Order: sequence, then C-alpha cells, then structure tokens
Amino acid sequence: MSAETQTAEVKIRVKGLKKSFGSLEVLKGLDVDIHAGEVVCVIGPSGSGKSTFLRCLNKLEDITGGTVVVDEFDLTDKKVNLDHVRQHIGMVFQHFNLFPHMSVVANVMLAPTETKKLSKAKAREEATRLLAQVGLAEKADAKPAQLSGGQKQRVAIARALAMNPDIMLFDEATSALDPEMVGEVLQVLRDLAKGGMTMVVVTHEMGFAREVSDRVIFMADGYIVEEGSPDELFGNPQNPRTQDFLNKVL
Repeated sequence: MSAETQTAEVKIRVKGLKKSFGSLEVLKGLDVDIHAGEVVCVIGPSGSGKSTFLRCLNKLEDITGGTVVVDEFDLTDKKVNLDHVRQHIGMVFQHFNLFPHMSVVANVMLAPTETKKLSKAKAREEATRLLAQVGLAEKADAKPAQLSGGQKQRVAIARALAMNPDIMLFDEATSALDPEMVGEVLQVLRDLAKGGMTMVVVTHEMGFAREVSDRVIFMADGYIVEEGSPDELFGNPQNPRTQDFLNKVL
C-alpha cells in the first residue's frame, strides 16, 4: 500500500466479521481496513468466503457477528439507513442482471431517475457519458440480448457508476465471460483504478490483481490468511497455504 493510501481516510472498517448460514460458518472473524482510493483484490480458492465477505460490505448478507463500518455508518446498527449507505456503494456481479426489455441507456438511467430523482434528460446525459467511458456509446439504444457478455458486463459497470458511488465492489466480474471478453472488462476496471476509485475486487485473474491492486488479500477457509502488496504476496508469500494456492494457479 502506498504511503498516500495508508494515510487516506478509512472507507470500510471490518472488525471480527463472522457470517454463518445455519450451522455452516463461512466467515470466521475477519479484520481489515480499506482506505479511500485503494484498490484491494481478494483472491483464494472456491468456497473460501470471498463473495460472502464482499456481500457483507453492503449488507446484502446479514452479518452474524462483528462490525462493518462504511463511511462511519455501522451496517450492523439497526437504526442505520441501509438504502442511504448503498447509494454510495456500486456493486457489479458475475451475472449482469440487466433488464432485458429495456435499452442499454435505459438500464443505466433507471436508478438515478428512481432513487436520486434525476430528470430524464439529465440522467440520459450522464448515462451517455458513462457508456462512452466504458466504450459503448454506440450501443445506447441496443437491447441487452444484442450484446456480447463483455459488453453486458461493461453496461453493468456503467449502471453501477450512474449512482456516482465512492466505493465499487466487483464480485468475480469476469468469471462468466468467454476468455477473449475478459480483457475488455478488466480494462474498464484499470481505468477506474487510475481514476482513484476505492475498489474491492474478488477475482481469479491473478495477472490483473498483481498489476492493478494496491493490496492483495488471500482468503482460505473463512479466514484472511495473508495480505500484502502484490509484490509481497505474489513474489514472496509467507504462509504455506498461500504458497500452495499460488503454486497451483500461477
């Protein structure tokens, strides 16, 4: 983590985070701070709790124990207005979840007009700018069915950005894509990272994690096993569990 990032404000503070589904404990007490402008990639084997961890950061999953504080709002506090907090957190999933009957530009305009009460004209102007940002200006009037997987995912990113979030969460955003489409989506993430967006990215793209992140978190069996800069974690992993995982995937 760079010196600037270390001194930057903490955007997300996770303390003792636990999550169980019935008797199955998926997260077993996680502690981590994520700073403004930091790009954190979360890697690890399937079933290690990565996606559950990400979904706890905007309380899409109920939190069994511990706390998650986003911009000073404790998500475990019953009085917290979750809708208000979530307006500042964009999330992009593995599956694009676009509305098939609506055009691309209408998909991107929907949340700002519904929740931020933006005028249609203003929302369209903003949606058009965001589609250009993700390289899809010419697809504004297309329907999702006319797009490739990579294009759909870029629309999903534009839609998340339309709420003007200051934190973006990406849950395996490229894992449902054909290999040749992965690059175009990762390029959008690279551009966002360069722009200073605070990002938490669950990914199995090790090259991307190595190149773009300020910090890499390795999770296994519901724990954060090791974290460090990409150079530290990929170049000189300390924990045998991390070493074993990287030997298999690199």
